[in-house]
Amino acid sequence: MALKVKAVERLLKFDKESAGKYRYVMKADLYTSLTQAKVIKEAALRSGVNQGVMKACWDAAGEVIKAWATEGHSVALPGLGTMRFGLRSKAVEKVEDVKTSLIESRRIIFTPSVDLKDELANTAIQITCIDRNGNEVKRVTSTSGEVEDNDNDNVNDNVNTGGDGNENVNVNPNDNGNENQNANGGNGGDGGSDED
Repeated sequence: MALKVKAVERLLKFDKESAGKYRYVMKADLYTSLTQAKVIKEAALRSGVNQGVMKACWDAAGEVIKAWATEGHSVALPGLGTMRFGLRSKAVEKVEDVKTSLIESRRIIFTPSVDLKDELANTAIQITCIDRNGNEVKRVTSTSGEVEDNDNDNVNDNVNTGGDGNENVNVNPNDNGNENQNANGGNGGDGGSDED
């Protein structure tokens, strides 16, 4: 099985005054979301446990994870990794200025286990290249690769390519050499994805 990726040709503008250049922008081609009921059913089949018992265990584990994570613990997710609380906030010079209003967002930080990262690194990736006219022009398949650890807060690789496929994408290189790509325009769509 391979993970599917689309590389779609988009007009990239490096600043507001430039005419821009067409470049292929990649994003994961996700399948539908699996419901909790489907996951419980599959887990029950694989473990030989009754679905009712599996649901009770699933619900109890969810409550334990939620309770402990909101108390400030890093919580193990069996077979997957760990989850912990994090935040984004503004920095201030004086201690008198420290207050809760400086917190811009609360975050859930997931750190994958070594086994999960190895599994992902060994999973093939199939890239389908689509030109600006919507035509498939090429397919590329990899066999393995490195897995980025998004536990590093210096990584800034946000991609948002939602819309009708005719949007412009602004690319702004930041200090650490990564690119920050944001779609402008477009009509509707799912809004793409923002990954930390």
